[in-house]
Amino acid sequence: MSEQNRLSVFKTYKLYVGGKFPRSESGRVYEVTDSKGKWLANAPLSSRKDARDAVVAARKAFGGWSGATAYNRGQILYRVAEMLEGRKDQFVREVADAEGLSKSKAGAVVDAAIDRWVWYAGWTDKIAQVVGGGNPVAGPFFNLSSPEPTGVVTVLAPQESSFLGLVSVIAPVIATGNTVIVIASEKSPLPALSLGEVLATSDLPGGVVNVLSGKTAEIAAPLAAHQDVNAIDLAGADDVLAKELEIAAADNLKRVLRPQPVDYSETPGIERLTAFLETKTVWHPTGSLGASGSSY
Repeated sequence: MSEQNRLSVFKTYKLYVGGKFPRSESGRVYEVTDSKGKWLANAPLSSRKDARDAVVAARKAFGGWSGATAYNRGQILYRVAEMLEGRKDQFVREVADAEGLSKSKAGAVVDAAIDRWVWYAGWTDKIAQVVGGGNPVAGPFFNLSSPEPTGVVTVLAPQESSFLGLVSVIAPVIATGNTVIVIASEKSPLPALSLGEVLATSDLPGGVVNVLSGKTAEIAAPLAAHQDVNAIDLAGADDVLAKELEIAAADNLKRVLRPQPVDYSETPGIERLTAFLETKTVWHPTGSLGASGSSY
């Protein structure tokens, strides 16, 4: 068959929830265009029900993911980077369309996003050494502090940085053992929806990352008020929406990371790793202390 007679196979973008690829339960979609207004695809327009389903999936996955060894989580994050490297051309194209970049600039963004996964993969089994440790106390006790994940985290992905920014807010949350519901950039959701396809084939357990697309405010409102969501990152919210969500989040004392200007191309540091960690401190007797010190 000649190329002229061949019909193109258009991609159907779907949500990524609980390790599966559902359409929105509402059946709604919305048009996604490139930076010049050209139609690219129809993306799912998520509903409140989709948001609640994502919370159920994230909570179900939390026990296994938080209980995995930090080394194993690092291996899986590195595997994500491997899979992205193999699908680089697709993401370069999608990022170029989404952000109005040349192919070379989009390639640099995708390379940086892959490197960002590797960065956080390396931190999974090291962050405890930085933010935990033994505490000096006056008495015959061991006093040890260790970090633990907060739980289910909702993340509003950055609106403009549709891929590097997206990776920069997802990877640190799951690296430390949390599970996440991410609301993709409203204007440019396609890189996020494609990332779901990579995560599904990278050994990441279903439900650890759940990707929703649609109207940011519409999806974020029920998640900010949800009693089984433990924290929320407002990176992709404007000032008005951020204030509304922060008020809703206070109902069950969610941990809130407020929006702030970030250059996602810079080295990220560990702030987002520590933002969704709790500290557990354990006391344990060392035994009797003699004149020469501990009996140990």
